[in-house]
Amino acid sequence: MRITRRTITAVVAAALAVGGVAYVLRPEVLEVDVGQVARGPMRVTVDAEARTRVVNRYVLTAPVGGRLRRVAIAEGAPVQRGQVVAWIAPLPLDVQSTTQGTARLHAAQALAREAATRVGQARATLDQARRATERASRLAEAGAIAPAALEAAETEQRLHEEEFSGALSRARAAAADVESARAALLASGSYASGDASRDAVAVRAPAAGNVLRIPERSERIVAAGTPVLEVGDTRTLEVVTDVLSTDAVRIRPGAEVEIVHWGGDSPLRARVRAVEPAGFTRVSALGVEEQRVNIIADLPSPPPTLGDGYRVEVRIVVWRADDVLTVPASALFQHRGGWHVFVVDDGRARLRAVELGQRGGANVQIVGGLDEGTQVILFPSDRLQDGVRVR
Repeated sequence: MRITRRTITAVVAAALAVGGVAYVLRPEVLEVDVGQVARGPMRVTVDAEARTRVVNRYVLTAPVGGRLRRVAIAEGAPVQRGQVVAWIAPLPLDVQSTTQGTARLHAAQALAREAATRVGQARATLDQARRATERASRLAEAGAIAPAALEAAETEQRLHEEEFSGALSRARAAAADVESARAALLASGSYASGDASRDAVAVRAPAAGNVLRIPERSERIVAAGTPVLEVGDTRTLEVVTDVLSTDAVRIRPGAEVEIVHWGGDSPLRARVRAVEPAGFTRVSALGVEEQRVNIIADLPSPPPTLGDGYRVEVRIVVWRADDVLTVPASALFQHRGGWHVFVVDDGRARLRAVELGQRGGANVQIVGGLDEGTQVILFPSDRLQDGVRVR
């Protein structure tokens, strides 16, 4: 049989056409990123922004209204307990106010003297009752009096002890009234001459620490109760953060806290001390109302560079296990009401249903559906289907 050139050309063209159609219709091979199902430790954390706070903060306020001298102490300066940090010279009173104040002072002093007299009387009566009780006790032991007489003496002693205690309380209250009346009569004449130690009122630090904040340093007129400065010990810090109430119910006192992004090279360790019992409403950046709860954690050894009101980030551990089966969270997706992954099986993607346990940040616990070492496809796209060839 003679094969012509035209026949060869036709056969070649047909073969090329079939090859082209086969190439066009070939199964597509998708390039994918894969991860692996592994077994190891896992923890679940609640991550949030937080701030540091001095554990014991003291806001020093003006004990009396008057002229506050310029606050000379600097912010951050160390102070000792009882140290004078500011002076306030009370404003001068008019004649009528001075007369009324003097009368109140005299009345308070008279009541204080009366209260002191009553304390002496109550003490003498109590001493007499105690001696009577001792005599009654010795007579009762000897059988000279009935037990009821001893009980009556003891009851009488207890009554006199309560009267003595009440007299002491009234004496202390009367002494406080005298100090209050005397403070109301302080004048500012000595302040002008610079003798602040005589009539001006000293504002003293209630505890050792550092000056945290001075609202206004300049000299000014202040009312009683006006904040003068804040004092606290920056060596004792706590961390405060607010989380969603749905996360707060999983946090328990004593939970481990990891503090990161605070400016140092390594994370800091803390422990949850309290989960506040009351929540509050806060509007998020997206305009959504959220119920949030404050979490307070103790920072046992804060670095010296960390101060009050510093921003940090915390990771609160709510669950931990040493040996669990985990899969990267980026491999999971919902399909037909359940969680699924694509596994790589002989170069093809296979849809696999899985059962999930605890969910961490990057990994999720696998309860069922996958075995250790199985390769899963990360970030599955819409083009990925069951049985598709992958590379």
